[in-house]
Amino acid sequence: MKAIIETGGKQYYVEEGTVLYIEKLDAEVGSKVKFDKVLMVNGNVGFPYVEGANVEGEVIKHGKNKKIKVFKYNQKKNYRRTQGHRQPYTKVEIKSIKG
Repeated sequence: MKAIIETGGKQYYVEEGTVLYIEKLDAEVGSKVKFDKVLMVNGNVGFPYVEGANVEGEVIKHGKNKKIKVFKYNQKKNYRRTQGHRQPYTKVEIKSIKG
């Protein structure tokens, strides 16, 4: 089974056993999560979501991505600003797709 789910403002193409790094979720490590916003299941496309379809996964861990540097610069004005950012994520393994 294959599906496209929406979470954290992004869309992901998943199959059973897929490991995803998604926007941070409020869930404990080892707990089950259910994604109800399913856009497609095995070629059946919803409008906007497929009725009665859901994808279940298990939270493996939480963490932060590598640091990115944000640098602002205006030429000839001696303006330079540097800022760093680490985006939190949740690692999820897809267990089952129903729909």
